[in-house]
Amino acid sequence: MVSIEDVKEAQDVLKKVVHRTALTYSSVLSEITGGEIYLKMENLQKTGAFKIRGAYNKIAHLSDEEKEKGVVAASAGNHAQGVALAARIFGISATIVMPKYAPLSKITKTKKLGAQVILEGNVFDEAYEAALRIQEKTGAVFIHPFNDPYVIAGQGTIGLEILEDLPDVDLVVVPVGGGGLISGISVAIKSSKPGVQVIGVQTENMPSMVASLRRGKVEKVEGKPTLADGIAVKKPGDLTFEIIKKYVDEMILVNEEEIADAILFLLEQAKVVAEGAGAVGVAALLNRLDVKGKKVAIVISGGNIDVNMIDRIINKGLVKSGRKVFIETFVMDRPGALKELLGVVAELGANVLSVSHNRSSKDVPIGYAKIELELETVDEKHVEEIERVLIAKGYEVRIPG
Repeated sequence: MVSIEDVKEAQDVLKKVVHRTALTYSSVLSEITGGEIYLKMENLQKTGAFKIRGAYNKIAHLSDEEKEKGVVAASAGNHAQGVALAARIFGISATIVMPKYAPLSKITKTKKLGAQVILEGNVFDEAYEAALRIQEKTGAVFIHPFNDPYVIAGQGTIGLEILEDLPDVDLVVVPVGGGGLISGISVAIKSSKPGVQVIGVQTENMPSMVASLRRGKVEKVEGKPTLADGIAVKKPGDLTFEIIKKYVDEMILVNEEEIADAILFLLEQAKVVAEGAGAVGVAALLNRLDVKGKKVAIVISGGNIDVNMIDRIINKGLVKSGRKVFIETFVMDRPGALKELLGVVAELGANVLSVSHNRSSKDVPIGYAKIELELETVDEKHVEEIERVLIAKGYEVRIPG
């Protein structure tokens, strides 16, 4: 087990290495939920996530002989960067095994930090097995991403900082993958203030810790791909399992749509960039938790999200909220027909983002052209008005999806 003394020692080790990230009051989340909501901004930590805390603390405790052999780790991205940076600070070699489908931004950043990156497997667990084979072959020290006392103690320093900045906090919400982050935080919180609630959040697509707790033993789940790639762990640790069983009050599951909505909400409303794993706490807050009258700290564990993924999330969110719509219709294949259609759209106050004109598709009647419009709109009522007016003017309208 890990003790509060271990976490306090880690804080001393880390104080000149990591950022003491802000615990920022969120007026928009407070207004929506009726609670007093604070965000622990580990997305602004070195390497863009909390992982440097545990990785550095672990490497700091290696012997000189162990450091000479270098380190090896497996990671979906954030632990990779944490280990790579810590290894660079100590001047030792690092080999990182990452899943083939890890975000490109995380792979690139890990390489830039000086680590050798090997892509192996489709998910973390397969990369983990490959890293163990490398460790066995080379004799390098394996830096586990979550199931290690020094790593857990390093992550627990976040809990100490939350208590120092918000001593009367009622509830702390933490993302959960393998369980290292919440294990450390729960040890720090519960050892100091047992009355503070600690709640963990996993994705429905990879609920390994939830399934393990329900069955009373560590279980492996196959799961599905998830936006929260940073917590996509098939099998949690035995050490983290025992700590969570002892200290964590509740585990909550959120779905992919809720995670995507939370990422967009944080970006647009709170001006915070969070990756999928970093946004699950806010997803739980907006959809699962009743926090009226409570002081709540939510750990935004990382902000390393691929720009292309942000683009997809934004576009899907705009369509879902009625601020963007795709419309298919037909016009007669004659001069001025497209202009007439666009004139109607303009009169209704919609902004045309793109137009596709096709007369060759097999579903287009002879003498007509198929028009696909991408429109910027105000809201769902605006979309309904555009559809109603176009139909009234004789257009056949289809809104995909």
